[in-house]
Amino acid sequence: MNLLEFRNVGRGFGGTAVLADIAFAVTTGEVVGLLGRNGAGKTTLINLVMGMLAPDSGSVRVFGQDPRVEPVAVRRRIGYVAEDQELPPFLKVGEVLALHRRLFPGWDEAAADELCGRFALPLGRRVSDLSRGQARQVALLCAVSHRPELLILDEPAGGLDPAARREFLETSIRLLNETGSTILFSSHHMGDVERMASRLIMIHETKKWIDSALDEIRDGYCLALVPADSTTPEELLALDACLCVRRRGQALHAVFAVAPAACQTTVERALGRGGVRCRPLPLEDMFIELVGRDA
Repeated sequence: MNLLEFRNVGRGFGGTAVLADIAFAVTTGEVVGLLGRNGAGKTTLINLVMGMLAPDSGSVRVFGQDPRVEPVAVRRRIGYVAEDQELPPFLKVGEVLALHRRLFPGWDEAAADELCGRFALPLGRRVSDLSRGQARQVALLCAVSHRPELLILDEPAGGLDPAARREFLETSIRLLNETGSTILFSSHHMGDVERMASRLIMIHETKKWIDSALDEIRDGYCLALVPADSTTPEELLALDACLCVRRRGQALHAVFAVAPAACQTTVERALGRGGVRCRPLPLEDMFIELVGRDA
């Protein structure tokens, strides 16, 4: 079942397109990582899911419903944590939990109590007196304790130290394993993406550029180093499997949607010349090559 569908969605601000013709679906139980440069449209995409924005074109459906038309029905089934999300600073932690308990009929008191103990949250302290990490933990607790069908995380652990970020993510993963919740999340940390995601969607220059299972990306993409004195970027970009080309000194760096073992033969045959070297491409290197290209 598709919990989430983007149907040829476009959205812009002030006449500038941010998302264009975005189409994909997320099914029950998937963990989907969103990647893209700052300003690529990841948060805009998530805000469309949450009904905070309306698309300029196309449509968004969450649980088969329009989140702008049925906001309460949709949001009751979603858990949401964002980097810039702010809890009421004047409330105590216990009061924040009580508020969410009233808002969500599916609130699981045992799960909330367990997370309070795990995070050692001070129930009597006001939100304004919490550390950044504690505030994020409270937000995550509120997002997961009603057992959402869809958990949305928009850079939720930004600014946290590595240990706190790992604990944050492990809690999210455990929720998925226990209840089969679907997770859609954005992160700049490639290690987090590789640890959590089963599928990756990359947004670049308003478009959905990559949409593949993480295993397929690990095994089916590579970097080809081609002598710049014998080949032009345009020749490489004309090849069907070439995603991008960057000039680096005396070589052209080209990312290909071809398995590393077959890349050299495939590229040399297509170009009609030798001297091509190919190697596997870790996710972080692939991201840098794709979004930082200059040729």
